[in-house]
Amino acid sequence: MNKKLLKLPEVAEILDLKEDRVYALAREGILPVVHVGRQLRVDPDKLLEWIDNGGKAFDGGWKKSS
Repeated sequence: MNKKLLKLPEVAEILDLKEDRVYALAREGILPVVHVGRQLRVDPDKLLEWIDNGGKAFDGGWKKSS
């Protein structure tokens, strides 16, 4: 196996988003992540599939209500 999982800062760069936004998307289960212990990684193929399917926003729009 020769697949490299992406770190969330790398995903933030790919998506052109701030890192804290990417971490929030991961926490909410919106971004497809792989749990490696306490760390989060993203499978590049799943990320591409997620992008190709139009992604997903927070429920109720982009701004999450508290």
